[in-house]
Amino acid sequence: MSRKRVAIVGVTGSVGQEFVQSLENHVWFEVTQIAASERSAGKKYMDAITWEVNGPIPSYIKDMTVGSVDDLDLSQLDLVFSAVESKAARGIETKIAALVPVISTSSAYRYEEDVPILIPGINDEHAELLEVQKKNRDWKGWVAPLPNCTTTGLAITLKPLYEKYGAKKVLMTSMQAISGAGRTPGVSAMSISGNILPFIPNEEDKVRKETKKILGRLKDGKIEDADIGVSSTCTRVPVIDGHTESVFVETAKEIDPQMAKQAYDDANREITVRGLPSAPENYYAFHEDPTRPQPRIDREVGDGMTTTIGRVEKEDLFDHGLKYVLFSHNKKMGSAKGAVLLAESLYKKGKF
Repeated sequence: MSRKRVAIVGVTGSVGQEFVQSLENHVWFEVTQIAASERSAGKKYMDAITWEVNGPIPSYIKDMTVGSVDDLDLSQLDLVFSAVESKAARGIETKIAALVPVISTSSAYRYEEDVPILIPGINDEHAELLEVQKKNRDWKGWVAPLPNCTTTGLAITLKPLYEKYGAKKVLMTSMQAISGAGRTPGVSAMSISGNILPFIPNEEDKVRKETKKILGRLKDGKIEDADIGVSSTCTRVPVIDGHTESVFVETAKEIDPQMAKQAYDDANREITVRGLPSAPENYYAFHEDPTRPQPRIDREVGDGMTTTIGRVEKEDLFDHGLKYVLFSHNKKMGSAKGAVLLAESLYKKGKF
């Protein structure tokens, strides 16, 4: 099987570097073009970056020449991964999607009516909206954005509870890693050392909108938001990688920790991404040990693609409900490697 030709746009940034690593020796995709800002264009990749990702720079890309977005030969591409900041992403992704499919980590298109926010294995049926999007916009491609990385872990853990027990209301407090803020502008060492930042601009609104959309249903060419109340408090903590979230969820039906465990066990067996190249052996890891999850211990489970759940207890504030703690890797499942898994899922469905 010949590999699909892919490009990475925004290849020199921290998310772009995660793409570079995630696509090394990929069995289905080959990186044939890379692009970044005019400042980097024309340079060899090695000369255009300060490497920020754990592990060495993959050899396949070291001597590739970084182009500008305008330099991309879209006729020679099957898919583009966009790791561009949201302000610039709208124009860039619009131009590319007119000819070639785009999978994006930015928020530029997330809230458009004909654009699904996809998490592979969670709302695969929403991928059918991509055909509506192409028709509406007279594009040959489409834009498929991932959710905000904070939404990712919450939506993943809510899905089995929502389907089996009718999750009605959710209250979440996040403890988000500093890597989620990026390097520019990022979080200053003086601000975060020995400290917690109790506010992240726009984050809570993103979590609310995106969770309801992801858990919604596709009907008549549109996504109807899930009938679930979502409220969150999003904070930044002095952890390098990985978001931890404390979740209270009210359900329509009786539920207890063992019933929740069974729901996640069932989901592991039934998950649609099983066997894809970037999929973990277990999509969910459920712990009865009350000291888990922990970022330092759990960030590499499933190479950062497994969502870990612990501290699952019955919550007496509700007639029916639970509280739990989740851990999700913001730079893996919540970002580039999650986007690669999405690409694998869409490729398997014949979307490009």
